[in-house]
Amino acid sequence: MPRSLQFWFDYSCPYAYLGSTQVEALAQRMGAELTYEPMLLGGVFKANGTPQNSMDELSPAKAQHNALDMLRWAKLYDVPLEVPVLHPMRTVEALRATLVTGIDPAVVHGFFRAYWVHGRQVSNPETLRDVLRAAGHDPAAVLARMLEPKVKDDLRARTERAVGRGIFGAPSYVVTDDPLAASGSSSSSQRRERMYWGQDRMDLVEGKGFAPRTYERTAQMAHTLDLYWDFSSPFAYLGSTQADALAARTGATLTWHPMLLGGLFKSIGQADAPIDTFSESKRRHALQDMQRWADYWGVPFNFPTRFPMVTVKALRVYLVLPEARRREFREKTFRAYWAEDRDISSDEVLRDLIGEGAGEVLARISAPEIKQELLSATQRAVDRGVFGAPTWVVDGKDLYWGQDRLPLVERALTA
Repeated sequence: MPRSLQFWFDYSCPYAYLGSTQVEALAQRMGAELTYEPMLLGGVFKANGTPQNSMDELSPAKAQHNALDMLRWAKLYDVPLEVPVLHPMRTVEALRATLVTGIDPAVVHGFFRAYWVHGRQVSNPETLRDVLRAAGHDPAAVLARMLEPKVKDDLRARTERAVGRGIFGAPSYVVTDDPLAASGSSSSSQRRERMYWGQDRMDLVEGKGFAPRTYERTAQMAHTLDLYWDFSSPFAYLGSTQADALAARTGATLTWHPMLLGGLFKSIGQADAPIDTFSESKRRHALQDMQRWADYWGVPFNFPTRFPMVTVKALRVYLVLPEARRREFREKTFRAYWAEDRDISSDEVLRDLIGEGAGEVLARISAPEIKQELLSATQRAVDRGVFGAPTWVVDGKDLYWGQDRLPLVERALTA
């Protein structure tokens, strides 16, 4: 049983705003006591060695995707969102004012709306007064108290506690489980904390099992879905386990596009293994996140001892195989690497995965035309604006990145 749900945020994060519009209903469904936990995101970033404005560090294609991504989530949640011209804006005064009011939820929502709906500077005294007055507080009293050293120290201490808990971004959810609460015999030693990052993890926070939706097919649902992937990506593996079922229930025509992810990363100037560039807290969370998604979908997962993996041979095998044999090889190879910890760069392992005619298939993977086919496929992905795996493209135009974007993909396929 969940004992409490903490929502860690800073007003400067659009995803924290999006999460704030849903978190109260989330806590109610969980039967958890909700607390809002302000923190200074800049301090969290500094402690984790993260750039203060992460958008500046992204490739043009990824930056464009992320800008569109937040608008898609806003549409899914049916809430307004407008990125301010001056974003990112200073929030420390708004956070201190929030603390002075006892972290009043009305104040929290007021500052989020001021920033992400009305585009107002929440450090501006006029904005501060308007938000506080609308929430039923005396603006002059709050503004006077927020200058007190103890308020400044409180915000600093909260930010340090966030870092100490492994938080590296916003929004972050911390769930305290109390497994024996129902029997009345619980104690602090029996409680367990779970941390999740991102408003797109709310199903995992809730502990809700995956339940695919069903649709009545209509002519308007005749969409196409292109999936760009490489065996080297754990999230491509996780996404691949859901792709066929997603296409089947939405009526979409699914096409699989192999690519060499390392070659794509080189083309756009990204590290071969992005996880190696993460802070220790983010890397630890990412590894845990993979297992959570596997559990959510009920698929096997075991992070391999050989990572990153050179997948050139396996991808060329896929291209050599006739269309009728590709699905079986793709599924077996994904599982061999991401569930069974097998070396899919090994000829011996590939022979086993190919099965009949393995010798002939392996003899062909060095043919110039097969090498060129993989190079061309990777370049087509680059030209399409792909920057990671899995990438989903709906109707040849709308690009979505990540297995965690399947709710948005499904919405597009059934619109």
